[in-house]
Amino acid sequence: MALSLRERGYYAPPVGARPLSRPIENAGVGRVYAALSPVYDLLFAAPLQSGRVAAIGALGIRPGDHVLEVGTGTGLNAPLYPRHCRVTAIDLSASMLARARTRLAREGLTHLRLLAADAARLTFADGAFDRVYAPYVISVVPDPVQAAREMRRVCRPGGRIVILNHFRSANPLVARIERALSPLTMRVGFKADLELFPVLDAAGLRVLAVQKVNWPRLWSVVTCIKD
Repeated sequence: MALSLRERGYYAPPVGARPLSRPIENAGVGRVYAALSPVYDLLFAAPLQSGRVAAIGALGIRPGDHVLEVGTGTGLNAPLYPRHCRVTAIDLSASMLARARTRLAREGLTHLRLLAADAARLTFADGAFDRVYAPYVISVVPDPVQAAREMRRVCRPGGRIVILNHFRSANPLVARIERALSPLTMRVGFKADLELFPVLDAAGLRVLAVQKVNWPRLWSVVTCIKD
């Protein structure tokens, strides 16, 4: 028997509940990621790789599809894309993009292009992409709701939007810890207690599936569709 999202450990807010979107304090976040870029792969490549593999699979990429990757970082997802698609990968961090360019050149990944861009202010036309993918970024951007709205806008009707991220736990004890830590983590641009459904509801995204990934199972692959 299929389990509901609530039964699988996700909190769904009451109908009509007002979503919370307190902006992340992002002063100095650029400096943090510039400092992290040399060691980013050592810290986050292998431990979070199974989530990336699952998320790329959830995109359901077809030959000829144009994919937007929001928050490419050092390009760890790049080798996972099939070569029969086109990928536009964006990030705000110049140091991260520089490392991503090195990766693409080293591995001969000519079906990807890299751009410096703000997730909350995308310059692409409405419906420009068949698939939109946000790996480990929605709790890092200053305004998650605005970023999700922009991802929906640039996705074509019927296209898929996949968000790979950590969201606030449905376990009351864990959620309490996440709430306590969030004011500290927000100083470096990461919201530890971001709620899943308020963001998706505010962005007008319909959920197709939610899959727990990585070990421990603290991250989720959220597959949405644009109606």
